[in-house]
Amino acid sequence: MKVHVEEFTVATRAREDIVVVTEQVERVVARSGVKNGIVLIYLPHATAIVTANENEPRLREDILNKLRALFPRGAGYRHDEIDDNANAHLANLFTGFHLVMPVVGGRLRRGTWQEVMVIEMDGPRTRTIVVVVLGE
Repeated sequence: MKVHVEEFTVATRAREDIVVVTEQVERVVARSGVKNGIVLIYLPHATAIVTANENEPRLREDILNKLRALFPRGAGYRHDEIDDNANAHLANLFTGFHLVMPVVGGRLRRGTWQEVMVIEMDGPRTRTIVVVVLGE
């Protein structure tokens, strides 16, 4: 079994933001030489999210609005007493900081509309994405 690991960074532009990283992940998969297996996309951050969904502007706005509604800033969280980002930590905890997808035929196997997205909840920041490709 092959194991291939690469990291790259992305810069987010706002307190809450969505950055599509599909192309970067696909390039890592291609460089790995793995034909069939899995890819782990991992964010070593406690206030950002990684997911796969449709990259449509109104949907991106809907996603951010729902996250804001579910995890509002300034809602009396204890952690805000020391660092004003408890809502971002909670969003990360309940939505996820890693994503696993199949690699089939040397390519990332995703649905027609699926794009890999980093969702910033405490930016703007530079975020590191760790990509681990496992397989044959």
